[in-house]
Amino acid sequence: MDVNSVNPILASFANILPQIGFQTIEKKGLSLSGSALTNKGIMINISMVGPLKGAILIGMEMDAAKQFASRMMMGMDVVDFDSLAQSALSEMANMVCANACTNFTEVGIVGLDISPPTLLIGQGGSVMLSAPKVIVVNFLIDGIPVDMYIGLT
Repeated sequence: MDVNSVNPILASFANILPQIGFQTIEKKGLSLSGSALTNKGIMINISMVGPLKGAILIGMEMDAAKQFASRMMMGMDVVDFDSLAQSALSEMANMVCANACTNFTEVGIVGLDISPPTLLIGQGGSVMLSAPKVIVVNFLIDGIPVDMYIGLT
């Protein structure tokens, strides 16, 4: 996977998150991983098809997911990761990936489509992507640790 293919996705993350209430988006690390991932609590999977194929996953620990959902819901207390909190995070991933498709169009990659988000809940669960290499980007978003996994071919 071309590392330059990651830039439209990162730009989308930086564009969408302020629109839904986040102020500080810090990229804390970038690494390369194999196709096997371990779920730290929750992962939101969006598949991409077209000239680029694969998946984009956004993952975080359960407490971080509750904090993230709370911020998205204007500070509402999120004690349980219930259907409302799940829907909020899934919609965030959907918005980020849809915006990424628009960003890809601007750099000449047209015809991309995304799947509805699939939410994976369960610390320690294994996720295997079809891409042989996955780019992992670690963020700190308003103090909440969030990881993005990009496996596109």
